[in-house]
Amino acid sequence: QVQVVESGGRLVQAGGSLRLSCEVSGLVFDDYAMSWFRQAPGKEREFVAAISWNGNSRHYINSLKGRFTISRDNAKNTVYLQMNSLKPEDTAIYFCNANRITGLGEEFDYWGQGTQVTVSS
Repeated sequence: QVQVVESGGRLVQAGGSLRLSCEVSGLVFDDYAMSWFRQAPGKEREFVAAISWNGNSRHYINSLKGRFTISRDNAKNTVYLQMNSLKPEDTAIYFCNANRITGLGEEFDYWGQGTQVTVSS
């Protein structure tokens, strides 16, 4: 059974930093690209950042480049999101996603339950 478990979210003041973690079990972790998404109150879920299976390729939503950094430790089956210079508009539930598309085009996609990040002004 695949489990995707986020942690690290909490209340933080504007300008502060947080590191979110996402630990995955039940699959071959380095077969999967990993991503972070977020959903603010009253808004749709949006892409934040993604990292390839070996960490060599990373992508970010343009508005967050320079403040957020995604990384992974395949030995620990864990992906991280380092968030710096946090702003109140970063307040959201942050979700972790594991995604794999095989050579035959079969897709495997798993989500965590999310971790709440609240940034106070």
